[in-house]
Amino acid sequence: MPKMRLFDTMSREVRELTPLDGRVFRFYCCGPTVYGPAHIGNFRTFVLQDVFRRTLELSGMPTFHVRNLTDVDDKTIRDSQAGGRTLKEFTDFWRDRFQEDCAKLNLLTPHIEPSAVEHIPHQVEMIRDLMEKGHAYASDDGSVYFKVSSFESYGRLSRLDQRELREGASGSVSDDEYEKDSVCDFALWKARRDEDGDNYWDSPWGQGRPGWHLECSAMCREYLGDTFDLHSGGVDLVFPHHENEIAQSEACTGHRMAGHWFHLTHLLVDGGKMSKSAGNFYTLSQLIEAGFSPAELRYALISANYRQPLNFVAKDTAGSETFPALLAARQALQRLAKFSQSLVDASGLTEPLTYDDALAVTGQGSFGGAFEALLNDLNTPDALGRVFSAMKAVQVEALSADVAAQELKGFHLIMEALGLVLPATGGPVAEAPGALVQLAADRWAAKQAKNWAESDRLRDEISAAGWEIKDTKEGYELCPKS
Repeated sequence: MPKMRLFDTMSREVRELTPLDGRVFRFYCCGPTVYGPAHIGNFRTFVLQDVFRRTLELSGMPTFHVRNLTDVDDKTIRDSQAGGRTLKEFTDFWRDRFQEDCAKLNLLTPHIEPSAVEHIPHQVEMIRDLMEKGHAYASDDGSVYFKVSSFESYGRLSRLDQRELREGASGSVSDDEYEKDSVCDFALWKARRDEDGDNYWDSPWGQGRPGWHLECSAMCREYLGDTFDLHSGGVDLVFPHHENEIAQSEACTGHRMAGHWFHLTHLLVDGGKMSKSAGNFYTLSQLIEAGFSPAELRYALISANYRQPLNFVAKDTAGSETFPALLAARQALQRLAKFSQSLVDASGLTEPLTYDDALAVTGQGSFGGAFEALLNDLNTPDALGRVFSAMKAVQVEALSADVAAQELKGFHLIMEALGLVLPATGGPVAEAPGALVQLAADRWAAKQAKNWAESDRLRDEISAAGWEIKDTKEGYELCPKS
């Protein structure tokens, strides 16, 4: 089977993925900061990372997946203090909530899920090494900073030019997060402050806690070694977080940190940035309460390319919170389920297929093109399009039981790669949602008025939701896309 190819942020090229040790592909994903519920923007990253891992494994490449939990930083300390809870009680609660959501969204469990607090001794050791090598210095208050000017290749991931480095590297910053255009010496160890309460640890430089950037470097090194295959996270982490990780890790070890950098682009909601103040901040629990399934959210989150922003449509043209994107995902999943059931009936197979069964599949039949799309830079929308094209081409009623079984296994492989859990029954496709019916009526009225621009715009909006208009002599039909 062909090897997977993926865009690398460092080289700005699509490159073939090959394990450095020739056996197991080892990768690290920046996990959540456990101070509140993860929102659907966070889960776009985690879901697509899951599709990446599944595709690697189903292509025959074993993996070793590490995803951390940030349980000590400015936000976790601030919010645990405000809530009158210990840091551990507070972060354990949100860790459990995150893992429950991951299970609902059908994410494979990482092989290792370390926490920052568990690895403070490893972080202290890294700081000691960096100071001995001249890459870090202690301030008067007992904080320790990384000296950016000591690492000549700082900025190569985010393409910061030398002028920016010269102008920005003379200052220092103690906050875990700071302005994206600020190039500063950053905190490796933060001296104890009154507002930290009991959240401090001992070190050779005094009581305090590690800086956020150092935590990932220490955990990467502990579980993956000085150099590993791939590092992943949201595109917002390229600078400063991943740039700082590279600097402190490579300055400490003298080795390249990661062979490949895999970043995923933002989720927009109704065309804008998701925020609580804008009223478009959504969690999985909120969408379940609104009547949608985790599978429907997962489908919506993988419907656009990982390198392009995904606009999660939550409202109709009248501004009502109807979630047409999830309604379109529901239609698609019902069609997939109906097709799957037809293959089950034709093949005579009675035992449900599992992920292990997919790992054993050697041929994808009509669905090989869909899996090839995933191997080609994790192109999920192309893969979904090829699935529906193959479904249309396969004449199930004409297949023998053996051929139907082979097609079912190929179809199951791509469903497992995408991580899609189909509805329990493959019933008939549901009627078009009311919001789309209204759009179709508005489009027909615009056409009758010869307002071609508005007619085309509404047709495109209907198409984006997974439906199409078919004009007839009597009027029009609204149909799900084939």
